[in-house]
Amino acid sequence: MSVLLIAEVTEGALARDATAKAVSAVLDLGAVTVLVAGAGVDAAAADAAKIAGVTKVLVADDPSLAHGLAEPMAALIRDVAGDYTHFVAPGTADAKNVLPRLAAMLDVMVISDVMAVLAADTFARPVYAGNAVQTVTSSDAVKVLTVRTASFQPAADGDAAPIETVSVGADPGLSAWIEDRVTESDRPTLTSAKIVVSGGRGVGSEENFALIAALADALGAAVGASRAAVDSGFAPNDWQVGQTGKVVAPELYIAIGISGAIQHLAGMKDSKVIVAINKDEEAPIFDVADYGLVADLFDAVPRFTDAAS
Repeated sequence: MSVLLIAEVTEGALARDATAKAVSAVLDLGAVTVLVAGAGVDAAAADAAKIAGVTKVLVADDPSLAHGLAEPMAALIRDVAGDYTHFVAPGTADAKNVLPRLAAMLDVMVISDVMAVLAADTFARPVYAGNAVQTVTSSDAVKVLTVRTASFQPAADGDAAPIETVSVGADPGLSAWIEDRVTESDRPTLTSAKIVVSGGRGVGSEENFALIAALADALGAAVGASRAAVDSGFAPNDWQVGQTGKVVAPELYIAIGISGAIQHLAGMKDSKVIVAINKDEEAPIFDVADYGLVADLFDAVPRFTDAAS
């Protein structure tokens, strides 16, 4: 068996945390080759080569791959497919765009959000907002998987693996990149932050969300939000944590004014330590919290912020 792992690359830089976690997930499936595709990705390839467990790195450097469009990326992977038995990528927005197209080209199924590799053909994945775990066995000759990175620890550093350049075919020209609109922030990235401070509907307004941001800044944390808070206009969409938002698994997750709907729990219940602050002592969030404080957040949060500053 052998694995071709498609690295997560953003603006020519390796998303090391996501890629290293995906490597960790598939180490038992055989030799792991990492494909680094994009424009100006030499540094990203060198970084990927240092992940323990990687046996080889393939580099595809071409302007058509600069923005991870599904059509040229899937065509590239098909062209280098060779004898690989598993095609794997971190479960990011880019991978969820590319791998279904690849699977269609190979005439196989996609197994998404893998949280455990049970055997070469058997995988566990969450369903029903994370309230059940589905075991999937595939009889396809090759397997196409996305990995739920929150379920795995990143692979450590190792000796540098050999790097090989692969040719890139003609761009299919079926889509074109127009622009990326990215929110600039000095805070850690939500999906890789070690601490996340999230606010919910109980925060009350966009102005009051400054309390959440202040505590996050004092702790060096990322800011998250429940869907209720996002839908109410208190926080931007890219802060949303949950089934229809981002899945996080930080070392510390602080839920403030969040009731704990199952859709939100699906995005954060793998956190190592969960702290909940809510004035409703019967809020479902307390069922999953390691530490709970029944209090008015407008009194408790500023005090925590002062203590952390």
